[in-house]
Amino acid sequence: MRALQLQIRKPSITLLLQPTKLSFHQQYSSQPRHAIKPNSAEGSHAHTGLTVDPPSGKISRRENIYTIPNLITSSRIILCPVLSYTIIHDQHLISAGVLLYCAVSDWVDGKLARMYPDQMASVLGTILDPAADKILMTTLVISLSYKSLLPLPLASIIIGRDLLLSLSAFCFRYHSLPLPKTFARFWDFSLPSAQVTPTQISKYNTFLQLILVGLTTINPIIPMDIQTPMTILQWTVATSTITSGLSYIFSRNAIRYI
Repeated sequence: MRALQLQIRKPSITLLLQPTKLSFHQQYSSQPRHAIKPNSAEGSHAHTGLTVDPPSGKISRRENIYTIPNLITSSRIILCPVLSYTIIHDQHLISAGVLLYCAVSDWVDGKLARMYPDQMASVLGTILDPAADKILMTTLVISLSYKSLLPLPLASIIIGRDLLLSLSAFCFRYHSLPLPKTFARFWDFSLPSAQVTPTQISKYNTFLQLILVGLTTINPIIPMDIQTPMTILQWTVATSTITSGLSYIFSRNAIRYI
């Protein structure tokens, strides 16, 4: 009788000690049929701007990049070759007009992004706007130095600083881009991965640089000698350019991964 009791209890003891394992299908078969699917509207997080990448299964953020501020910013980039051509061929009035448009449009796109952040602001704008400023500045500096209107050492400082910042931006973009890191995804700016916030000294430096290249551009059509103020401004811009470049190295808030 005792042996019989042990034989009966043994299976129950075995069942208690052996952990129950459920397959992947059994664990998720109890989910409701309206559960999120990767290819559905819910799975793509359409209302939040998030999408699921099929290769990696990770969630990435997408945003509308075709905003009015971004289009205005892009127009400044498109006009850079025109500005360079007019400077090199001594068409100073046209150069002044194009430069005035660039200055006004820079204020307008920033104003729109601040007034309508939900509709107009974008992560791409935080990268495209300073990039447009750098392209414009590089175009002006190269063209003016080519015409000997701007000292070559100062031009080298400005371009060298912008070149280093541009290379750093490419590195941050690559490291912050969600997997898979493909060439197409690297240049897909609807997939933001890092946000750039200009430092305060960098804003002052951009302002001083714009004044310098603006005065240098219209200097040939100004009926007065401003050489002494221009020399002082050139030394000021050289100092602020170096300082602002160092500020991105030591700042903790200039570049933020998202």
